[in-house]
Amino acid sequence: MIRFLLRVAVFLGSSAIGLLAAWLLVPGVGVSALGFIVAVLIFTVAQALLSPFFLKMANKYASAFLGGIGLVSTFVALLLASLLSNGLTINGIGSWIGATVVVWLVTALATLVLPMLVLKEKKKDAAS
Repeated sequence: MIRFLLRVAVFLGSSAIGLLAAWLLVPGVGVSALGFIVAVLIFTVAQALLSPFFLKMANKYASAFLGGIGLVSTFVALLLASLLSNGLTINGIGSWIGATVVVWLVTALATLVLPMLVLKEKKKDAAS
């Protein structure tokens, strides 16, 4: 149960970091303070549900696209987060492409780095 909660926290944290990075780095991406948490929740749930679905579909019908599944699921999750919340706005095709790439890259890196930081802190606490 603790492992599951840590994984959820990592996914939520990486989603928040990814959306904030897109807001800071990509012109045309807007984040509102009040709706940001809702946008992160929607994005995280959508990404968790869509990634396995798109992976299965690509594996079955278009294996050449397996490498791009993360980008596709990130784009669709961003679309859902922007449509279903007031916390995220993306204007223009270039902004959509840029936000998709930035969020995909940052969330992938954060998903790798955040567990190491959490485990490092856990080891420090255990040693004390």
